[in-house]
Amino acid sequence: MSHQFEPAPEGKDPELWELAQKRADLKDHLVAYILLNGMMWIFWCLTSFHSGAGLLDAWPIWSTAGWGIWLAFEFAEAYIFTQSNSTEKEYRKLKNQLNK
Repeated sequence: MSHQFEPAPEGKDPELWELAQKRADLKDHLVAYILLNGMMWIFWCLTSFHSGAGLLDAWPIWSTAGWGIWLAFEFAEAYIFTQSNSTEKEYRKLKNQLNK
């Protein structure tokens, strides 16, 4: 998931700034996910649920699941796999080995 972020302001660590932007974006996307999916489920409940439609007949399940999977990847990128550039990480390892 590549995303262009704003460059770090002067005096701020660029890697930490990028990570902070990823986490802020995730929070914004999570709010949108909850609000929009909540509205879709409410709409479905008001229009379809009373007619005997079961949960498997619910069309909002597709957006909730698909968007949820995308959010899970975004969460992993922001909180679990925080090293944004594996090439940069390998470069640093090699440089540290040469400096020993």
